[in-house]
Amino acid sequence: MNKLKYLILLLAVGTLTVAGISSASAKKRQLSHIYMFGFSASFNDSTIYFTDIQTVDSAWIDDKTLFLQGREAYSQQLKDYFSALMQPNRVCVVMYAPTLKEAEKQYLKMRRIYTRRKDAPYDVRYLTSNDFRFQPIQLYFEEGE
Repeated sequence: MNKLKYLILLLAVGTLTVAGISSASAKKRQLSHIYMFGFSASFNDSTIYFTDIQTVDSAWIDDKTLFLQGREAYSQQLKDYFSALMQPNRVCVVMYAPTLKEAEKQYLKMRRIYTRRKDAPYDVRYLTSNDFRFQPIQLYFEEGE
């Protein structure tokens, strides 16, 4: 039993060490623009919102994971929009892609989930760029990040 605990501890330390080394070597790269859309849902009602696909300038992507840096700030922009409309308890998510084709594929896949069935209980609504527009965010990285 004692050997098993030691082995588990050793594996955990090794995993954390490898994760720390790989995250330290990940680089951030700025793209001239990305394509992004937002999705918003609430546990209090059945209304689902989609923004249209928008071009967002000067976005940062992590080279290793391909995650959008500051994505929580983009989600917060959409959440703030709904809070201003007196709908503060909405869950907001952003989806992004480096090309318009990939963004359209994600958009159609997600929209299909909520509009496929005729008896779907969702009230799907769309926000145009005139209603809501993502703003580029400024990110600052320390040397070596």
